[in-house]
Amino acid sequence: MFKWLPAVLLVLLSGCKVSYSFSGASIPASAKTFSVQYFQNQAPLSGPTYSQTFTDALRDYISSQCHLTLATNGDLDFKGSITGFSTAPVSVASANPGQSSLTRLTVTIEVTYTNKEDEKKGFTTTFSRYGDFPSGQALIGSTEDNLLQQIDKQLTQDIFDKAFNNW
Repeated sequence: MFKWLPAVLLVLLSGCKVSYSFSGASIPASAKTFSVQYFQNQAPLSGPTYSQTFTDALRDYISSQCHLTLATNGDLDFKGSITGFSTAPVSVASANPGQSSLTRLTVTIEVTYTNKEDEKKGFTTTFSRYGDFPSGQALIGSTEDNLLQQIDKQLTQDIFDKAFNNW
């Protein structure tokens, strides 16, 4: 009865310009590659290796979420810098008024996204995320590493969502 339906669907779907990944991302079908330029560190308090750590985290996240291939100068390009890396007290200790029980590490990243397939979808935006840690702990070693992993996961997802999910 509807023998023509598959042919009609094939014609309609072949004209689509957008592909979708398992993450729900809307990626131009003509885009095959992406690039993530090295994120320069402009924040005075971050560690010397954080630029590379964040750059790698963003590359890994995009690679794991879509079919694009990492390239030097991709169809979809991300670049930017680490503009903020700061700590501040966030809660007062009940036993010692005037002393903080938690300290917040905040990381701010400025990102420029260029979509060579559709320049209107490009942007330059600042993303910021934070993690809290006990004030009695120093922000070194595993405390810093764990917080930065948590923050990087949130930042990379925010950047991906803004670029590919029209967030």
